[in-house]
Amino acid sequence: MFVNSYRLSLPQMLSSHCLVINFISRSKTEVAASVFISRYHQPHVTYKTHQNRVPEKVRVRKMKEIEELWREVRDLSLGNSGRVERLECPPNPVEFLRDFITPSKPCIISNAISHWPALSSWPHHAYLSQTLSAATISLHLTPTGAADALAPLHSSLCFASAHVQHVPFPEALSLISNSEPHKLVAYAQQQNDCFRSEYSSLAADCDPHLGWATEAIGSEPEAVNLWIGNQHSQTSFHKDHYENLYAVVTGEKHFILLPPTDVHRLYIRQYPAATYTYSSDTGEFDLELERPTRHVPWCSVDPYPSVETVDDEMAKFPLYFNGPRPFECTVKAGEVLYLPSMWFHHVRQGADDGGLTIAVNYWYDMQFDIKYAYFNFLQSIQYQSTPSPMLKDKLAEEIDSGPDEYES
Repeated sequence: MFVNSYRLSLPQMLSSHCLVINFISRSKTEVAASVFISRYHQPHVTYKTHQNRVPEKVRVRKMKEIEELWREVRDLSLGNSGRVERLECPPNPVEFLRDFITPSKPCIISNAISHWPALSSWPHHAYLSQTLSAATISLHLTPTGAADALAPLHSSLCFASAHVQHVPFPEALSLISNSEPHKLVAYAQQQNDCFRSEYSSLAADCDPHLGWATEAIGSEPEAVNLWIGNQHSQTSFHKDHYENLYAVVTGEKHFILLPPTDVHRLYIRQYPAATYTYSSDTGEFDLELERPTRHVPWCSVDPYPSVETVDDEMAKFPLYFNGPRPFECTVKAGEVLYLPSMWFHHVRQGADDGGLTIAVNYWYDMQFDIKYAYFNFLQSIQYQSTPSPMLKDKLAEEIDSGPDEYES
């Protein structure tokens, strides 16, 4: 992964009794966050550290202020409908920077890739197999379709990575097309600039970058990735340190999105890392912990619990199920999603008539600016809440209805 590990510490962000940031120009989201920080950081209050604990009255008040921040960010710049704004054509660079990048606001853009030959050629298996006949690609195999996700192991949970095989592309395409849940699900999802290496034979079918985005961001993409899967693959909640332009070529992708300010709602915890191994002789998977032990911080929430586990999930993760409605959208073939850096996203897929979902995404370096400092500050705050059983029936309805309810 091309992730910059630079991180600001809390002492670097806080000066004296409050954090005061002065800008000639500042986004509405940043205004909400700065108001929150000035409320939160007060010199006469003792905060939770390794040596002390926050008094109960203070803790309750701060909980309410964090919840108010979730709503203020939506009121100021994101809206409260739970829908992602749609544009009928690509914005010019100034509009994209002003209206979406600076306020960290996602959008879906139509007619940005309508000229790509990929839209007409990639849905055909024969074209892909012929063009990539000499290519060997990295194929990710799991028993469920959930790679880089939490999985049960020894009566607990671990962070499970896929088994990766390097196989000729025609064989990979066959495995993807014939994936069966609870047996083997294959997904081409190598995130290492794979489009410009493993899939370079397809380069002429797409643009090397999106010009209006490149000009607005001020650099070309650091990585371009290709994703080939089907309806059985999904991606659990996570965030990326990139400005992400995600172009769907065939099939569709359903996203659940949460802004960085909602970090507490996803219960990021440390899980031991494990990796699947697959035997082609037996057709069976094993899941083994890494040695030496390594822990991975990962989001604990499954937004689609089964009807049987709804009560338990709501009790364990009340902040997610009780908080403001997540943003949801379905990105269809020919559309591009702008996914701002640090936004949490969960992804499910719908296949085309040929059983495939294919997308290209452009990762542009994010700016490690004040928004990143705000996120680290929020993440450092200890926070908890209580469940609200009144939401059980509503949640069950949303689970049954599936993603189509959120179609724009």
